[in-house]
Amino acid sequence: MTGYWTRLDYNSWGRTISVPHEVASPRFPDEIAGLLSDNSGHTTLPVGLRRSYGDSNLNPNERLIDMTGLDRLIEFDRSTGILRCEAGISLHQLNQILVPSGWFMPTTPGTRFVTLGGAIANDVHGKNHHSAGSIGCAVRALTLARSDGTLQPIRSGDPLFLATLGGMGLTGVIVDAEIQLSRIGSAWLENERIAFSSVGDFFKLAHESTAFEHTVAWIDCAAQGPKLGRGVFQRANWCNDGEYAAPKKGAEPSLPLDFPQWALNRHSIRVFNNFYNWMQTRGSAVRREHYQPFFYPLDSLRNWNRMYGAAGFYQYQCVIPTEAAKEAVTRLLQTISASGQGSFLAVLKTLGGKSSGGMLSFPMEGATMALDFANRGAKTLHLMAQLDVIVAQADGRLYPAKDGRMPARMFRAGYPLWREFATFKDPKIQSSFWERVSKS
Repeated sequence: MTGYWTRLDYNSWGRTISVPHEVASPRFPDEIAGLLSDNSGHTTLPVGLRRSYGDSNLNPNERLIDMTGLDRLIEFDRSTGILRCEAGISLHQLNQILVPSGWFMPTTPGTRFVTLGGAIANDVHGKNHHSAGSIGCAVRALTLARSDGTLQPIRSGDPLFLATLGGMGLTGVIVDAEIQLSRIGSAWLENERIAFSSVGDFFKLAHESTAFEHTVAWIDCAAQGPKLGRGVFQRANWCNDGEYAAPKKGAEPSLPLDFPQWALNRHSIRVFNNFYNWMQTRGSAVRREHYQPFFYPLDSLRNWNRMYGAAGFYQYQCVIPTEAAKEAVTRLLQTISASGQGSFLAVLKTLGGKSSGGMLSFPMEGATMALDFANRGAKTLHLMAQLDVIVAQADGRLYPAKDGRMPARMFRAGYPLWREFATFKDPKIQSSFWERVSKS
């Protein structure tokens, strides 16, 4: 029987918190019930590859169930694109199987190193939210293990199903999932890059690009004055040439050491953003690009989170409703630029109105911006508190999967179904995030 072992190296991607956990690593579904239902008095939390940035995948001094050992395909119908598999399989593993067969995940976040269960538990979205919604829109069924010893099959539309989409693993352990894949005609996309000079130009381009399946923009959050709001917009569709082979390349390099804290300052960030803007706008505007660098640019450098130094970093991702988005995004950029704590890579994109129905799902129709801030203690927390005010005034909300310090009042205002969700939470499952936002 699989048991728990003390681990000191389990932290989240932002690396701001490092605490001991007792960790179990099951290999078979029938091991999960015993891990959940023992009478030790401990709480536990299912986790995958731990790419959440804050504390939604931490349960300090308590227990975690590492699900990455449950990574088997159960059934894959290549004619319909219906896939059933265990929840611990990663998107990287799935892509290697699905793409040569002409299928792809219905949506994908910005890294392929997440498990399917983790993607569902955070109801992830991607560059195609305006056309496909979040991943929960394509999930047909789940098997959920609960601490009362039950193994519950749940289907789309069930209340427990809707609590589990975006529920951060708090409703039970997702054991396996059935999902409808998307047909693709190639492993390559035709990607057009367009420079823009203001926030207004971004929204104009987004409005004009609804016929493109995938859209996203990099925005220069260090720019000031007349350059404020400049960036590069990308819009892409899958090619239809039947070419599924991956380009030959070596192993991705890895960042072996933490960057020193002094290397991250307003000057280096401004230099990087100027260089990145130049790199993005040089050469042909329309490029044929393999799916991996298009969807997962940061995966090309392993351990890139070390770039922010030993103190780690916070990611701040918000979504603003459409009617307030232009003004709020402009105010956010002005505040960030004035602080001198800009991000190397700031992402801005629009989200559509299609909803999975997840009670704690982050996406809503509007614009979402994601930025990384090196952890400089009180200075960084003060900046994010300033951003909170702008987001709250615009009736926006923050993304729990990216959060490490959201005030409870902001979570509750952004997720009005949180009390209903709490009735479906498994009593023996807990996380640092839920402990922080659910209690006064």
